[in-house]
Amino acid sequence: MKLINKIITLSKAQVSAFTGGLVDYMVMIFFTEFFHFHYIISIAIGGFIGAVVNFSLNKSWTFHKKEIPYKDSLFKQLLKFIAVVINSIVLKAVGTYGITTYLGLDYKISRILTDIVVSLVFNYHLQKYWVFRKLK
Repeated sequence: MKLINKIITLSKAQVSAFTGGLVDYMVMIFFTEFFHFHYIISIAIGGFIGAVVNFSLNKSWTFHKKEIPYKDSLFKQLLKFIAVVINSIVLKAVGTYGITTYLGLDYKISRILTDIVVSLVFNYHLQKYWVFRKLK
């Protein structure tokens, strides 16, 4: 049963990340293509907006269990989440820039490749085990 719960939590986290990431990605494209912002600036704007969506989903759905309280208060969770988001935005910006510049891919493709790695390797683990950590 524990394995099933872990798979469910991971699946929910990926749905939340995908939803927040989709908002983030669309905002990035919107600001880059319509306002002609450099894609690095658009990544920061989209990252902030997508983070609000992702935090809301994770707090209320992905990592929420009424019977097990969170280790930290909402304020502490928010501070930790902001730290994760800032680092995530930096990783996404650097990764996207590197892939676009050195491999010559379009920034939209580079961003998707970078997002996959950052989401699975960095964001999920920090959110589950640090931001939304449960009391045991």
